[in-house]
Amino acid sequence: MSNADPSCRPLGIFDSGVGGLSVLAEIRRVLPQEDIVYLADTAHLPYGARGDDDLRDLTARAVAALHARGVKGVVVACNTASAFSLTHLREKYGPQFPVIGLVPAVKPAIQATRSRVVGVLATPGTLRGTLLQDVIRQWAVPAGVEVLMAVSAALVPLVEAGQQDSAETRAELRRVLEPLRAAGADQLVLGCTHYPFLAPAIRAEFGDTFALVDSGAAVARHTRSTLERLGLLRPEVVSHTPGISYFVTGSVQAAQPVMATLLAGPMHNTDQHLSTLPTSPPPRADALRIESIQT
Repeated sequence: MSNADPSCRPLGIFDSGVGGLSVLAEIRRVLPQEDIVYLADTAHLPYGARGDDDLRDLTARAVAALHARGVKGVVVACNTASAFSLTHLREKYGPQFPVIGLVPAVKPAIQATRSRVVGVLATPGTLRGTLLQDVIRQWAVPAGVEVLMAVSAALVPLVEAGQQDSAETRAELRRVLEPLRAAGADQLVLGCTHYPFLAPAIRAEFGDTFALVDSGAAVARHTRSTLERLGLLRPEVVSHTPGISYFVTGSVQAAQPVMATLLAGPMHNTDQHLSTLPTSPPPRADALRIESIQT
């Protein structure tokens, strides 16, 4: 197989920070043969409170950095970035360089609800974008399902700090999710890739009140089908050992212990199973290689 074969190039995954690791876990499960370049724009997070033009600029710079490293396509593993940037990116790079984004998993939650009330836990940026509102209009309104929003600007920084199950995090979850429980929501859409890492804390505070629904598994399946359709799916070759390269725009030292912990831990996803990256034994912080990058 020629090294010039586009299918042998790595797949890029981009997020504002460590949240995209939840999507990475699903992509590794569905596409175990692919090499991956993961870029976290930790110098500029959180994205949720940034302005629209700023979000588009930061996302464009990150995707350009991945494109310059020779990836064959990019998964924008950030709900906020997806809400503002996908159309522009797809116009710029064309159909042979797939740019795959995230849409909050409202549709499966609507299909599964029995109470006819669905909650969405989102960042301010995702709530402001058009993708979420489009999905609600398309699926919730015709089905007669009420969709309630729980918005927090605090949860992403807490996950980024490795505090996904801290007392402060649990207090914030109680503050934003208690109104959804009181309203009878039985499905909770995790509308940010950071939020699957909050599943243990949500379960500890709310038990089985909500079925937790996220888009990681669906995005992984869509990524596979897109690569296959474009002839970019890497063939499974016994001699090839797939690898992951990690890059951050901020402090490598700050990112290392948090990423190592998250990569080693199981997390909830849409398919109601526990998924973890195939790392055995779990990576130590000092053994996880992360490089600095400018976008």
